[in-house]
Amino acid sequence: MRNAFAKQITRLAQQDERVVLLSGDIGNRLFDDFKAKCPGRFFNCGVAEANMIGMAAGMAMSGLRPFCYTITPFITYRCMEQIRVDVCYHDVPVVIVGTGAGLAYASLGATHHSCEEMGMLRLLPGLSVVAPADAHEVNGALTAALQHQHPVYIRIGKKGEPLVHAAPPAFTLGKAIELRDGNEVALLSTGTVLPEALAAADLLAKAGISAHVSSVHTVKPLDLDLLTKLSAGCKLIVTIEEHSILGGLGGSVAEWLAERTGPRARLVRCGTADEFLHETGEQEQAREHYGLTAQAIAERVRQELQRCN
Repeated sequence: MRNAFAKQITRLAQQDERVVLLSGDIGNRLFDDFKAKCPGRFFNCGVAEANMIGMAAGMAMSGLRPFCYTITPFITYRCMEQIRVDVCYHDVPVVIVGTGAGLAYASLGATHHSCEEMGMLRLLPGLSVVAPADAHEVNGALTAALQHQHPVYIRIGKKGEPLVHAAPPAFTLGKAIELRDGNEVALLSTGTVLPEALAAADLLAKAGISAHVSSVHTVKPLDLDLLTKLSAGCKLIVTIEEHSILGGLGGSVAEWLAERTGPRARLVRCGTADEFLHETGEQEQAREHYGLTAQAIAERVRQELQRCN
């Protein structure tokens, strides 16, 4: 996904001379093509991510369209005050991109995990929170963010993520991408865990359970039309995310359901627990630990459906 980001930001910068790219001490080789084709518009801000956000806010106020990029925990947790005050308070069109989100850097320990940042950032007024599922969605998210006149946060994976979409899908901020129809269970996935959701739907189909699947790439604002339809028609809404069950997609849907009147589905949240992961290992091991595999998701859905019946 980071390669897709580098290619797409270069294309966008060639089309729009307002685009500038700020990096927090990573991606120098990754952005060689950008620097060659858009000279003078790449700024390596070093290990000073908070300053980078402040710079970007000033650039946006001057009419530029800055994109900030570095490893997710360093561009979010470390910069919370600057994102809140410099960017969101002034409602300037800064795009903040965190790479290696969720548990992509599982082997580097808790300092490199980012399982709480969507919950933190979606509290900030005016900030859209986006988690693309594959390289096609990354391209769509960047294009949509450039067209958006307000702040946007985009969390992406690292490398090697499979393509889910055979071709670039229509991408609109706040509008989920429906992938499969189903009327018993709705699997709502955000970010790079979408392949596990699709595989879980396959397992459920073999068990005679009809599962809808959507890529809910925008956690804020939510696709309320889709939620309304699914809540009225399905027994279960299952949120799936490489993020805490608190505050992210699951938390957002829970808040919406709490105030909903009329028919509504029961919510099941699949994500990381309210804890730090003290074990080190690869991303696949971390997903197994938190039940974010197709098998674990499908089994949880089967158990929850039995309770409904």
